[in-house]
Amino acid sequence: MKIVFATGNVHKLQEINEISKGSGIEFVLPADGFAPVENGETFEENSLIKAREAARVSGMTALADDSGLCVEALGGAPGIHSARYAQTPQARIDKLLNVLRNEQNRKAKFVCSMTLVDKDGNILFQTRGECYGEIAYRQSGTNGFGYDPIFRVENTSRSMAEMSEEEKNEISHRGRALRKVLEFLK
Repeated sequence: MKIVFATGNVHKLQEINEISKGSGIEFVLPADGFAPVENGETFEENSLIKAREAARVSGMTALADDSGLCVEALGGAPGIHSARYAQTPQARIDKLLNVLRNEQNRKAKFVCSMTLVDKDGNILFQTRGECYGEIAYRQSGTNGFGYDPIFRVENTSRSMAEMSEEEKNEISHRGRALRKVLEFLK
């Protein structure tokens, strides 16, 4: 079965297909013209906006995620604005480390909301996955993307970027949410 995954991010698509390997489901990119306006106020609202747009342009069942990093000391920021916190991935990391430079409370979590809609945009299933940890004082590791090099996973001494893809997919916010979706699809 093929399901459109509402993203233009090839890393996310690869990650989703890796996690769902063996499920009988293949996630594919949306058709040309996929350009959702993410103007929701929550991860759930944005994932629904993206899923409905992907279903509209493809005429297929669609799955979308909206995810981000929520830092406790910043009142949950950057949150839904994680991808727009600064111009580039490195600039986002640098900005966050700078903002937190004198902060003792470095608790954080990655959040992922996933919404599955039918070809007409009706919600079939919506769920959330979270991964807890803290913001490190400096970058480490070369795997992953986004904030992975500065997110130290709870109960470990490693950043997400220091983990293998298999380890990361097992504990990540996206992996946790996707496994719930796959269970629903069974």
